[in-house]
Amino acid sequence: MPELAEIQTVIDRFARNGMRGALLPLLHALQEEFGFVDPQAVPLIAEALNLSRAEVHGVVSFYPDFREQAPARHVVKLCRAESCQSRGSAAIEAELVRRLGIGMGDARPDGQVALEPIYCLGLCAIGPNALVDERPVAGIDRAAVERIVAEVTA
Repeated sequence: MPELAEIQTVIDRFARNGMRGALLPLLHALQEEFGFVDPQAVPLIAEALNLSRAEVHGVVSFYPDFREQAPARHVVKLCRAESCQSRGSAAIEAELVRRLGIGMGDARPDGQVALEPIYCLGLCAIGPNALVDERPVAGIDRAAVERIVAEVTA
């Protein structure tokens, strides 16, 4: 967990510049710095940018790319776009769910791995596809599922 002083340092970079529309860039900076937007940052951001806590929380909770808790050590994002679905991603998802012991959108309680949906990686011709720790994996089959599970559970 980041310390309040560390959070405030990031906030101050944006608030001091008087940057118009600073909320999204600030949230991205916090997420990049700490891996998530700590809920204790919301009142600090609101005060610095003269916004309500509800406005800040609304933006954080609206955009799926913002996390409100520390991410798992490994994140598997499986494509759910139509092209990957037509190429068998539902079976791959079922196998990952079974092998990892978590549902789509969940993380293991030990924080080792999370399984998340993503919609289109632009590799449609060679799906189903995923991002494993932000690294693209294309043409996933049962052998690829074995490699992914071994990688993220090691």
